[in-house]
Amino acid sequence: MSSKHIVGHLTRFSLVAALAVASVLPVAVTSAAQTPYKIQDNWSIGGEGGWDYLAVDAATHRLFVTHGARVEVLDLASGKSVGAITGLKGTHGVAFDTDGKLGYISDGRANAVVVFDRASLATVATIPVGTNPDGILFEPVTKTVWTFNGGSKNATVVDAATRKVIGTVALGGKPEFPQADGVGNIYDNIEDKNSIVRIDAKTQKVTATWPACDSPSGLAIDLEGHRLFAVCDGKKMAVVDYNTGKLLATPAIGDGPDAVSYDAKHKLVFSSNGEGTMSIVDASNTSYKTVQTLPTQKSARTMAFDEATGRAFLVAAKFGPPPAPTAANPRPWPSVLPNTFVVLVAGHE
Repeated sequence: MSSKHIVGHLTRFSLVAALAVASVLPVAVTSAAQTPYKIQDNWSIGGEGGWDYLAVDAATHRLFVTHGARVEVLDLASGKSVGAITGLKGTHGVAFDTDGKLGYISDGRANAVVVFDRASLATVATIPVGTNPDGILFEPVTKTVWTFNGGSKNATVVDAATRKVIGTVALGGKPEFPQADGVGNIYDNIEDKNSIVRIDAKTQKVTATWPACDSPSGLAIDLEGHRLFAVCDGKKMAVVDYNTGKLLATPAIGDGPDAVSYDAKHKLVFSSNGEGTMSIVDASNTSYKTVQTLPTQKSARTMAFDEATGRAFLVAAKFGPPPAPTAANPRPWPSVLPNTFVVLVAGHE
């Protein structure tokens, strides 16, 4: 993700905004969700350092949370730690193969993909890729791993079988979160171009570029409805038809979003917002109404969704004051306070 979406993102929010968020009350959710969502649990991870994306591994019933130079691994049901993947430099995202055996971590500061065994959590390979790999995806048709590199503004393609780089795709801008449609196409937000690109995974070519909204970051996909959901600055979500590229709607969400998930069972879209809310959008009809604004915690801007239980997992921490500005760093980020890192579990009865 971009620097403006990391901890520096938090400096936008004044005390007035924080009080406004705290006063938001959840409204009735559509009948599809049965009851409003609420925060059901709070799991303490602790430790030091920032974080980025997290991912649910349905095969092992584990939650993988990128956390600075390590990836925390938690039991999905209890939140208890089952281990960690360490020896990394600066983690961003986690992806999984379709065989249930291997996982892949984008280690941004190492300019590498780290391959690990999902059963033992042991590292089995490190593969050099582009500059500052951020979003990461396993493409099931070609059985390739794709990293979306913010520094070099391209994507690196790795053959999962040989663990060798087999291609580089220029993207014309800074990529963010990717999604695959399962039939050979990959979609990715291009943050600094306010657009979404479609890539043919077999030919490794960009086949379309569509306008989205301001600085799109997180991206979710509806395979049945052929829709993409991109969360953006300006408190907007872009709903895009991925067959035509048509912009279908721009429902309102909270400020500072960085991740989005789609619940295919209930046809709901969840946006995690750094201001301290989770916006829930009804995607069951063309009105795309925002049906609930759930207070979470300031900085809880990334999340993952578990389809089996219908629960969303968000991560957050508390921050100290930012250091004094310098010529080299005129807008310094505040530091994460040690042992304040937590996972919030959102669900409904």
